[in-house]
Amino acid sequence: MRNLKLVLEYDGFKFHGWQYQAGVRTVQATLEEAITRLTGEARRVTAASRTDAGVHALEQVVNFQTGSRHSPEVFVRALNAILPRDAAVVSCDEVDPKFNARHRAKGKIYRYLIYNRVERRAFGHNYSWHIPEPLEVDAMREAGRHLIGTHDFSSFQAQSREDPDKDPVREIKRIEINRAAQGYICSEFEAKSFLKQMVRNMMGTLVMAGRGKIEPGAVKQILEGRNRKLAGPTAPAGGLYLEKVFY
Repeated sequence: MRNLKLVLEYDGFKFHGWQYQAGVRTVQATLEEAITRLTGEARRVTAASRTDAGVHALEQVVNFQTGSRHSPEVFVRALNAILPRDAAVVSCDEVDPKFNARHRAKGKIYRYLIYNRVERRAFGHNYSWHIPEPLEVDAMREAGRHLIGTHDFSSFQAQSREDPDKDPVREIKRIEINRAAQGYICSEFEAKSFLKQMVRNMMGTLVMAGRGKIEPGAVKQILEGRNRKLAGPTAPAGGLYLEKVFY
């Protein structure tokens, strides 16, 4: 039995997230169906990150076991011929039998896009968060500095009874917030792992600082409060991208 590693990208707009759910369209189910059509095998795939509904991926990493003798190059071409247009295989490699895309990951980068102009656009509204009023990026950066390091991120964890994370402690290695071309603000968050909706909840809070709704230093008190109700709103899913996974 071979262990294959795939790198995928997908437009999350029409997917109900990564993880398989009965009766709805998910990336995992779509990929597994394509693998079954190609190999004749029903296989489960393991992903580095379980992205939520509407979240995109520029580099999602998965692995699966197969008895197929198709070359990695054939897997790339054939799966891309089967998959819908909003999902694609970027690369395929045969890896160590013990490789696990989730457990072997040493870090991840998520990117969040904000479109920060008064006028809205006809295109791209499912791929960024449109905020018409000016945002103070320096205030957002200052607020973000309080999130860097190892903390209990209970205040930024999704309130869900489904698969709750037992340990809310995470280490944020880097947060960068920069203005980009054409009115966009690009934020990057790097950590070994994230809690459910953690990036979107942090982003919603940093936007509050950018709007002047809270002082940047208030983020420290929000962290220490360990209460989701203290933090800002959850940023829309469409602006979030899984950018890179490190091994």
